[in-house]
Amino acid sequence: MREGTRVGVDVGKVRIGVARSDPHGMLATPVETVARGDGDIERILAISRELGAVELIVGLPLSLAGTPTASTDDAVGFARLLASTSDVPVRLVDERLSTVSAHSQMRAAGRSTRTSRSVIDQAAAVIIVQHALDSERSAGTPPGEIAHPEEGHHNG
Repeated sequence: MREGTRVGVDVGKVRIGVARSDPHGMLATPVETVARGDGDIERILAISRELGAVELIVGLPLSLAGTPTASTDDAVGFARLLASTSDVPVRLVDERLSTVSAHSQMRAAGRSTRTSRSVIDQAAAVIIVQHALDSERSAGTPPGEIAHPEEGHHNG
């Protein structure tokens, strides 16, 4: 298992859930919900720097059958934008059912999903990071795939 804090990102149309792992890659916890739009990339990169992250993990929404959905292109585009300005690698990791799981956890905890939307976004990001950590621990290799910077942008 590689050492270092990972920052997880659950990309939504309106909000972006952000979570982090501990430096030993054992446990994921919520960080914050970032409004989608102006300044979202900058805020996520600032969180990454503040936490000394070794990589960003962006959830890749796929259908239950594993095929791309309408949200897949959006998440990939967002990950590529992050990668074009990030100092650390950006990985795309399968996030099937992360939001569904987050909703279930909120209901089980007795919280209304309507009043808990930003918490659900963070919970989904926690599930993405935890899945990536568990996957790396069991497979012995980094999870998912590297998101390559968007054409026309460069790291720096």
